[in-house]
Amino acid sequence: MDRQEPLPEVPAAANRRERNWRAPAVCVVLAAITVAVFGQTTGFGFLNYDDSIYVYENAKVTAGLKGLAWVFTHADCNLYHPLTMLSLMADYQLHGLRAGGYHLTNVLLHTASVILLFLILRQMTGALWRSAFVAAVFAIHPLRVESVAWVAERKDVLAAFFFMLTLGAYVHYVRKPNSPARYLMVVLAFVAGLLSKPTVVMLPFVLLLLDYWPLNRFEPRKLSWLVLEKIPLLALTAGACAMTVLAAEKLIVPSAHISMASRIGNALVSYAVYLRQMIWPVDLAVFYPRPATGYPAWTVALSLLLLALITGGVLAFQRKRRWLLVGWLWYLGMLLPMIGLVHVGEFAHADRYTYLPQIGIYLAVAWLVAEWQVNRVALAVLLAGVVIILTLCAKNQAAHWKNSETLWTHTLASTTNNNVAHVNLGADLVKEGRLDEAISHYREALQINPGYGKLDYNLGIALLKEGKVDEAINHLQKAVQINPDDADAHNNLGIALRQKGRLDEAINQYQEALQINPRFAKAHYNLGNALGQKGNVSEAIAQFQQALEIEPADPGVLNNLAWLLAAGPEASLRNGEKAVELARQANELTGGERPVLLHTLAAAFAEAGRFPEAVETAQRALRLAEARSNTSLARQLQSEIQSYQLGRAYYIPAQTH
Repeated sequence: MDRQEPLPEVPAAANRRERNWRAPAVCVVLAAITVAVFGQTTGFGFLNYDDSIYVYENAKVTAGLKGLAWVFTHADCNLYHPLTMLSLMADYQLHGLRAGGYHLTNVLLHTASVILLFLILRQMTGALWRSAFVAAVFAIHPLRVESVAWVAERKDVLAAFFFMLTLGAYVHYVRKPNSPARYLMVVLAFVAGLLSKPTVVMLPFVLLLLDYWPLNRFEPRKLSWLVLEKIPLLALTAGACAMTVLAAEKLIVPSAHISMASRIGNALVSYAVYLRQMIWPVDLAVFYPRPATGYPAWTVALSLLLLALITGGVLAFQRKRRWLLVGWLWYLGMLLPMIGLVHVGEFAHADRYTYLPQIGIYLAVAWLVAEWQVNRVALAVLLAGVVIILTLCAKNQAAHWKNSETLWTHTLASTTNNNVAHVNLGADLVKEGRLDEAISHYREALQINPGYGKLDYNLGIALLKEGKVDEAINHLQKAVQINPDDADAHNNLGIALRQKGRLDEAINQYQEALQINPRFAKAHYNLGNALGQKGNVSEAIAQFQQALEIEPADPGVLNNLAWLLAAGPEASLRNGEKAVELARQANELTGGERPVLLHTLAAAFAEAGRFPEAVETAQRALRLAEARSNTSLARQLQSEIQSYQLGRAYYIPAQTH
C-alpha cells in the first residue's frame, strides 16, 4: 500500500485549454435534455403494475416515515432494498398519493446521475466532449424510459445515483490511495447502492476495469494489490447476493421449470437483443413474454456468433484501444446478474436491466468514433443529430407510460402472445367500468395461457360484476384449483355462491380464505353476512367484531354489526347503546347521507329507548330513500316509523327451521 503511487491529475495545460464555462454549460444542457424527455412524467399517474405493492397499497409506505426501523429489518416487494423503500416513504410524507411527486423524484435522481457520470468521466479521462456524449446518450436513450418513468423502478434510479457516487469516491481515493478515509467513502457509497437495488453488485468488477483504463493502474507489481483492495467490496457483493436470493425466493423460477440450457440460450439472446435495441429502439415494452419452449436454436446460435465476433474484435484491438475492452466487459459483466441464468419472473428480458450496463457500450462507441479521420464539425453535427433523434424517440416512448391503459395498449402493439399485458389492461378496464372490453382481454389471455390462475380469478371478478354469476363461479372455481392458497379467490367465490343462494358453500369458501389469512377483514365481514342470513346471529356478530379489530373504520362492518345489536332476533344479544355508537361512526365516516346507514341508526335509537331520535332519524332516511327511488327501503321505513311513534322497537323476525 505504501508503494502505491497516486494517479496524476489531469494536466494543467489541458485544464487551461478548456474554458471554464464548458463543463458547467454541458451540465446545464444534460439537465435540459433529460427534463425535455422526462419532465412530462410529473403529470403521469401510478400504474397497476407493481406501483400498488410499492406505494399505494403498501401500508408501510403509506404510514410515512413511521416505519423507519421496519424497512431495515424486513425485505419488501421480494427485495431487500431499504433505502428505496425509505425514499418512497419520504415521498409519501411530502406528496401523499399524488403520483407526480414520486415521478419528480425519479427525474431528479436520474438527472443527478447523468451529470455525475459526465463529471466523473471527464475527471478520469480529461475528454470533455466524449464524456458529454456518453452522458447524453445515457440520459435520453429510449431504453432509459422504463427506469425513470416507472415509480416502482425508484430502485433503479436511486441505485444508479449511488453507483455514480461510488465511482466518484473511487477516483478521489485513487488520487491518494493511502487514505483510509477516502476508501471508507467508497465503501459507504457502495453499501448505499446495494441497499437501493442489488443489481449494482458488479461494481467492484467495474472498478477493476477502470483500473485498467482510464486510471491506468495495471502494473505487474501492483496487480495483486488491486485485487486485494477490492476484497471488502467483494465481501459486500457476496452478502448482497445471498440476501437477494433469500428475499426473492418466491420469484425465482425452479430449474425443473426452465432448464439450464434454456436459461443460457435466453441469456445469449438477451445480450444480443439489448444491443439491437440500443441501435434500433423500437417496439419497446414493459413486459416481453418468454417463449414457452425457449428460443429456436438458430436464434441462440446467431446471438452466440455475434457476441463471439464482437469479443474477438475487441481482443484484437484492445492493446492500443483499452477502452474497447473496458466498455465491452462493462456491458457483459454488469448485465450478468440480470441476464437470466437465475431466472426471476415470467419475462424474457427487460429494458430496465440495460440502465447501467449499456454505459460501457456508449463509452466504447464514443472513444471509437473520436478516432475517425473526419471533419470535426461534421462529426459534431453527426453526434448532435444522434442525441436529438434519441431525445425525440425517448420522449415519444415516455408518453406511453402516462397511465395503465396507454402503457398496456402500447405493450400489446409492440409484442405478441402477451397474456400479462392482456390481464393488466383488463384489470384497468374493470376499474373504468368497461367490463365488456375487460372480459374480451381476459378471454384472449386465457387462450394464450390457460393455466394462469390469476387470469381465471380476474375474469371471474369481471363476470361477477356483470351479473353473469354462473360463469363467474366456474372461473373462480378454476382459480382456487390452480392456486388453492389464494385467499382473495376463495373470498370472491364465496360472494358469487352467496348470490346464487348457495350459503353453505359460500360459508365454506369464506372459512377457507380465513384459514389462509386469519386477518382478512373482508372475509370476516362476508362470513358474518352469510351467517346472519342463515340465522346464526351470535356467530355473525363474532365475525363482524373480528373484522372491526382489523379495520376499525369500515362503515359496512360498523353498520351491519350495529344492525344486529339493534334489531337482532335474540334479545340476549341486543345492545342498543353500543348499536348507536357503531351506527353513528358509520354515518360520520360516510357523510351522514346514506339512507341505509340512517335506517340502522334509527333502529339503534329505538332499541336504546330513544324513540324521538329514532323517529327523526328514520324520517330523514325516508326522505333520502324516496329521493333515490329506493321504494323497498322507503316502505320498510314507513312501517318502522309507525312503530317508533308508538314506542316500539323493530326486530328482525326469528327464523324457523
